[in-house]
Amino acid sequence: MPVFLSKRRPDLIEYMDRDDCDPQLLENTYRQFATINLLLSQWKRIYKNELQPLMKKGESYSLLDIGFGGGDVPLKLSEWAKKDGLDLQITAIETDQRAFEFARQQKAPDQVTFRHCSSTDLVSQSRSYDFVISNHVLHHLPKDQTLQILNEAKSLALQKVIFNDIERSDIGYGLFATFARLIFRNSFIVPDGLISIKRSYTKAELAEVAPTGWQVQRLFPFRLLLKYDKN
Repeated sequence: MPVFLSKRRPDLIEYMDRDDCDPQLLENTYRQFATINLLLSQWKRIYKNELQPLMKKGESYSLLDIGFGGGDVPLKLSEWAKKDGLDLQITAIETDQRAFEFARQQKAPDQVTFRHCSSTDLVSQSRSYDFVISNHVLHHLPKDQTLQILNEAKSLALQKVIFNDIERSDIGYGLFATFARLIFRNSFIVPDGLISIKRSYTKAELAEVAPTGWQVQRLFPFRLLLKYDKN
């Protein structure tokens, strides 16, 4: 249990979430997401342990990414699936127009589609996907929106839902504050990363918020997975 960060700070607002934030720093932030997610978010391990075992060659699968940010996570998942000979069609959605415009400029394979819409929109369209994932979204949301997006993700998924986020930790905060400054410059990565840690849950807090049937798993380093299996 954190001591210095003993309480969540959902009142804090990240710089990139402000309408008047510097557009160049924001674009740099989106671009640097690829590096920070590769270093810390553990999506390669999640793919290998949680998604790949549920797919077979010769069959087609669909995945929804809710809140794609810079778009790097769906692009990486598509790359790994292709290397494994798997047919994975990915739809990545984002409600922030600025993030959507950035993602549209990225070179994406035919298997990845970026859309400017919400999970609520997809539910209203009766869409469904084998897998539903999300990266670094939960800590942005108040409790009512958290429950809403979890219910919508569950409704949209045919097999599995995975929300990947930060676990609030004194040690994690100190390490990020020390080393991120050496790697990420001219962006919001460092200040917003520190705010994100303060806004994030501990494992016990997330388990308390999660509806019945959801499982919270700790993942090194300083990660939490909130999962729902429909099988």
